Amino acid sequence: MTFASAFAQLLDFVGTFAFAISGALVAVRNRLDLFGVLLLSFTAATAGGVLRDVLLGLMPPLAIVDWRYLAISIAAGLLTFFRHAQVERMRNPVQITDAIGLAMFAVIGSTRALDAGLGPGGAIMLGMVSGIGGGMARDMLVAQVPSVLKRELYAVAALVGAAMIVAGDMLDLPREPIAVASMVLCFTLRWLAIRHGWRLPVSGG
Repeated sequence: MTFASAFAQLLDFVGTFAFAISGALVAVRNRLDLFGVLLLSFTAATAGGVLRDVLLGLMPPLAIVDWRYLAISIAAGLLTFFRHAQVERMRNPVQITDAIGLAMFAVIGSTRALDAGLGPGGAIMLGMVSGIGGGMARDMLVAQVPSVLKRELYAVAALVGAAMIVAGDMLDLPREPIAVASMVLCFTLRWLAIRHGWRLPVSGG
């Protein structure tokens, strides 16, 4: 395994764990049972990646083939279920872990799209879809309007992170440093939007 592939896999696992925590926290807040917590944890962690792989024609999706994604999701779900009081002591833990997962998957999605031969526009859009997929699936399972449709800059942050990856590729810059910078940019934009209430205009109808 090359350094680049190992680095990409590490990002994928970190993003999976972060989204799994956010899914489990939402499940606990909605008073789901242990199965519900683990289901929401796995769904939030893998939905974006599964959608990415399906759109790229990579079948079956990696998150279903590789047992480590299920193991990471279950570990995050169990940790949250039995230690949710400690996790909740963080400030806005769902939003923090969700922002981390968003940044990771936006970068991974756009990178894999480029590797698959997609053009700049397609790679940026797939990066966004990868980033927002897990959060959307998580929210819909508990009958909430997905965050991407109503909260502070969410999909926009994913688009910015993915666009930076594509720009770096077009300029032939080293991929790993650009990936890190893109994740930091995406996370920072999302976090600042949470802190300051930045959002797109909302329909007045």
